[in-house]
This record gives sequence, structure tokens and C-alpha cells, in this order.
Amino acid sequence: MLDQVVDNIDKEKFLSEDFLTRFIFGVSFTTFETISTTLSFTIKLIADHPAVLQKLSAEHEAILKARENPNSILTWDEYKSMTFTHQVINEVLRITNLSPGLLQKALKDIKFRVKPKNLQGSTFFQSMALKGADYSKTFMAIFLHVLVSEYRWTKVKGGNIARSPLLCNGILPPGSMGLPLIGETLQMIIPSYSFDVSPFIKKRLQSRPVVVSADPEFHHFILQQEGKLVESWYLDLFAKVFKQGENRPDGSLIHKYVRNLALSHFGAESLKAKLLPQLEELVNKTICSWSSQESIKMAFHFGAKLTFSYDPENPSIDLTDNYYVSFSEGLLSFPLNIPCTAYHKCLELIQNHKKALNLMLDVLNKKLASPGTHQGDVLDHIIEDMKFENFLTEEFVVQLMFGLLYVSFDSISLTLSLACKLLSENPVVLEELTAEHEEILKRRENPDSPITWEEYKSMTFTLYVINETLRLASVTPGLIRRALKDIQVNGYTIPAGWAIVIVTSALQLNPNTFEDPLAFNPWRWKDLKANDISKHFMPFGGGTKHCAGSEYSRVLMSLFFHVLVTKYRWTKIEGGDIVRTPNLKFRNTLRIKISKKHT
Repeated sequence: MLDQVVDNIDKEKFLSEDFLTRFIFGVSFTTFETISTTLSFTIKLIADHPAVLQKLSAEHEAILKARENPNSILTWDEYKSMTFTHQVINEVLRITNLSPGLLQKALKDIKFRVKPKNLQGSTFFQSMALKGADYSKTFMAIFLHVLVSEYRWTKVKGGNIARSPLLCNGILPPGSMGLPLIGETLQMIIPSYSFDVSPFIKKRLQSRPVVVSADPEFHHFILQQEGKLVESWYLDLFAKVFKQGENRPDGSLIHKYVRNLALSHFGAESLKAKLLPQLEELVNKTICSWSSQESIKMAFHFGAKLTFSYDPENPSIDLTDNYYVSFSEGLLSFPLNIPCTAYHKCLELIQNHKKALNLMLDVLNKKLASPGTHQGDVLDHIIEDMKFENFLTEEFVVQLMFGLLYVSFDSISLTLSLACKLLSENPVVLEELTAEHEEILKRRENPDSPITWEEYKSMTFTLYVINETLRLASVTPGLIRRALKDIQVNGYTIPAGWAIVIVTSALQLNPNTFEDPLAFNPWRWKDLKANDISKHFMPFGGGTKHCAGSEYSRVLMSLFFHVLVTKYRWTKIEGGDIVRTPNLKFRNTLRIKISKKHT
């Protein structure tokens, strides 16, 4: 081809060196770009449809049998006889739809009119029809001929199809994909941005196509499809820090193990059997020394105690919550790595993450070196299971310990701080909360006895206060899943590979369910129906991935309130202005003055 073009240089003025260079590149691009992708799709589809493969193989074996010499070269007549092969090629081209459309520029105003009866429709496209169409089909037919007649193959793994917006097998959800690369990321971080299309809209955030939803029915459907139509998905930095997002064949087994581990040490049975008095003792010590001990350390230290028997008064390692603070803000921030941004700060804190992992490794090695010192904590449980579970490597265990500590304090500390602010601003709520806990003390034979499980379960209004605080806090602004297959919902298609953002904070501030949603009104929970609560209130996630520590969090907060309102009084001094970035935080530090009641 190049020789022919060179021969024509003297005859055609437009054949400059620059034109020839671009021409050669274009020809090279068009001869492989669509063909290679289509062949890959063909192999996947044939592997998934053995009946098609059987018929295709039969056609090509018949061609070989009809030859005098089976090793002779494929002829044009044989190619033209491949009827089913051409049907396979056409079907693959139809499904892949690699060229989703044609673009033409109008040179003049075009007036539409009814097509004359004697005008052939094909004439509209003949001049611009792809000249390499026959070449592409011939190449694919020969490829299939050699593949099915001389080889066999099996798909080992992979091959999940991720469709870009233009390759969707159906109608995409309404919405805008925004600008190239950044999509509508900037619009999404503008305050008061709202979604006015139900049940969901499409967006492009941080260069990824996503579906954003605030519809309770859609959320309920998606959360019931875990492991079937969707899987958990994580932002890049979160996945990097917590080693999430890796495709593992034993992923479901690992999730089940971690969940059961958390339930056995943080669940209702463990709380009821042994943790309740320990938690109450911790709360008493913490509030007593409030001037030097923040609530964040209370939850953090108890989480460390349950995980590997950490004693903050006699620490065996230099463990500090500074390794964890500020991670949440950075993990959900816009990925702009410049100084002073939350993302940049979080990247710097990854060095702290490495220090924390090294500390966890030291703890693990000490436990492994002293098999006789069994203290009944989470780490002892894991070490015993390391004998039977192959995935429990040292690296995995260290990451698991880090993660358990992180989740045991991150949301609890912030929720307790918000509760203190809301109670100080709503004296009527504080009055009823105090009355409920003083009534518990009056019913006891010994007012100083530790709290019982029955007393905890009787704290009806306390639960209302906790639920209302969690509803307003929405510490985790949403849940993210990824579509494993094309999902058909309400006439729309969510393509495989797309992320699905479930905006739980929008549900919990929905005025159709929660009247005057920004008001702190614990009494609203008295009349809410169970179905409305299950679909509109998800502070601990939902479906099979519901947080295993939800009861632990509620118990810790209930005990905190019990000690706080029965033994102390407090006033807000300053600060406590709430902002979202997108997770909840205080613009300025909440400062309170606390003193004992009976002094």
C-alpha cells in the first residue's frame, strides 16, 4: 500500500509527508483496533455458549472433510461457504457495537422530507461505507477457522464486560456525564446540589461512570443483590489503605469469617455475657477524667483492649489514635494531591498507617512467641484460626487488626460529640433522657451496682436519642457497590462495571418520611413504622454487609449517656459548628464544661 501511495506523490498535491504519516498511522489503527477487541469478545461469547461452538466447529470440520488435501490453504469459495460463521461474526458485531454511531457535519441547512418511493436507502451510506469491512470479516472468519479446527480452549478467569456509556445494552439512566475525565465531580461537591430524578441518575465522578440514587426501594433491591448482581466497591485511596477491592476467589469466605469474628467479640451475646460491666467501667473512668481524655480515646482504647488486650494505663506498645485521626476525611476527599487539601494530608498520613501496621505486627509476633498466654481477645481467636484458614497470613491479620481498631472508634466518637452538642441545645430532650436513667437507678436495690442487660434493653427513649443522632449525623454519607452484570431497573440498564452510590444521608433527611428532617426530635421514632425505618434508616449499612458492630455501638453510646446524665452536668462553652466535606465534622472544636452533680 505504501509503495502505491509513494508512486502517487507526484500526481496528488495533497500527499505531503505530514499527510502520509497520519495516513499510515490511521490505517494501522483501523486494521487492529476493532478487530482485536471483537475477537476477544468472540472467544468469550463462544466459551459461554457451547452449543454455538459445537455448530461452528461442525461447519469448519465439514470444510476440511470436503477437501482432497486437508492441509491445503483456505480458498475464497470455502470462505464464502461459511454461512454460520458469518452469522456468528454478525452477532458478535451486533452485541459489541464497537462503533456506537456516525458523526456528520451539516454543510447547509437540511430540510427533512418524506423519502421518495424510488430512492434506495442504501445510497445514503454507500459513499462513506467502511472500505475494510470485507477485510475485517475475512480476517475474523479465518481466525475462527483455525481456532475451532486446530485448537481447544477454556476460559480460566476474567472476561467481565464493562460497558462505557455508548456500549450499554439498553437505555441508560437519565443524567449527565459532564466534562471529559472529571465528569460532574465539581458539581457534586457544590453545597445544596440535589437529585430531582427518581429513582437514580447517572454521573461521571473522578473519571468513573456511576449511578447515584436516593430511592429507598432501589436501595433495598441493590442491597439484597450482594454477590449476585453487585459487589462492594471502594474508592482508590480506601482500597490502598485497607487492602480492599482485590478480586479473590475466597472473598465471600473471608467476609463471612471477619463478620463472624466481629460478632463473637463485639456482638449482642458477648455484650450481654461479659462486656457490659467493662464498658460501664471504661465510661466512668473516661468522663471522670474528661478534661484530659477525649471521647475518641475512650472508644479507641476499648477497641484495642478487645482486639489484643491493650491496657492504656500500662501500655506494652506506644499506641496512639493519631495513626487513625484524619483518615476518614482524606479517604472520601476529592483526589487532588496538592498541599493543604484533605487528600494530600491523607497521603502523608499513610506513613502513620505504616507505623501502625508495624505496631500491629509487633503485637502479633509477641503473641505468636508466647502461645501459653491466652487472654481471650480477638487476636487469640485469630491466631487459633491461623492453623486452619489459609488466607490468615501475617499480612492479612495485621491489616485486619488495623481495620477493627479503625471501625471501633471512628464513627462512635463523632456521634457522641454530636449527641453532646444536640442535647445541650435541646434541654427538653435532656430532661426526658435524664428522667429515664434516674428511674433505672431508683428501681435498683443498690444504686451503685453495674448496669444489667435488662436495664439496657429498657432504655426506650435513649434508643430514640441514639437513632435521631445517627440519623442527623449520617457519618457515612453513602454506600458504594459495583454492578457485576447489566442490571435492569424500571426500564433502564445499569451497565456491568458501573459504580452504584446509595446516598443513605438523603434517605435519612427525606421530609416525606421524617417530618421537619433537620430538627432534633427523638420522639418521632415512637410513631415510625418498622418498614419505613428499615428502608430509610441505614446508619450501619444494610443487606448481608450490615455492620456486625451495630449493637456494640448502641450499647457503648447508651452506657455513655447513662453515666453522663446521672452523674454529671455540662454546658457548651463554644464551637461545634457542623459542616460536611462530604462526611460530618465540626468546623471548630466543640468545647464543653463538665462537673459532677452530687458534690
